[in-house]
This record gives sequence, C-alpha cells and structure tokens, in this order.
Amino acid sequence: MSSTSKKHRNFVSEPMGEKPVTELAGIGEVLGGRLIKAKFDKAYEVLGQFLVLRKDEELFQEWLKETCSANAKQSRDCYTCLKVWCDSFL
Repeated sequence: MSSTSKKHRNFVSEPMGEKPVTELAGIGEVLGGRLIKAKFDKAYEVLGQFLVLRKDEELFQEWLKETCSANAKQSRDCYTCLKVWCDSFL
C-alpha cells in the first residue's frame, strides 16, 4: 500500500483499548452508526469478527459489506487497518 490515512496511522500506532468503531480506518459516522445498530460499537468487537474470519480479506470485506453496506474502498481500508494492527500487537 503506497499511503495510509492519518486515521489509519493513529489507529495502528497504539493499543486498541476501548476505541469506538469509528476510529477504524474506512469507518466514518454513517458506517459506524450501522455497525453500532448491529451491536459492534467498539473497535475490538470488529477485531473479534476479523479474527473469527481468520484474517481472510475477502471474507472480512464481504462481512463488512453485508453488515454496514461498506463499499470496496471502505472495507479494504478497514481490513488493512486491522491487519497492520494485528501484525504490530498480536
């Protein structure tokens, strides 16, 4: 990946803690609201789904599309953010 957003860099630079789902790269207020309605209000809950799906990019992006109507760029940004975070902290 040639460049990452400031949001991505901020997220992957520190432990996740209790960050809201909207702190994930690719997840803004609209998608965040949809995820909250689906009972995913914390970033660690989305991370849990990412891990349940065995860090599989295609499965995770499909899940995000089905769960909150994320488009290809949003789901790719979120996947990349979680993958980089896992590579750093797990």
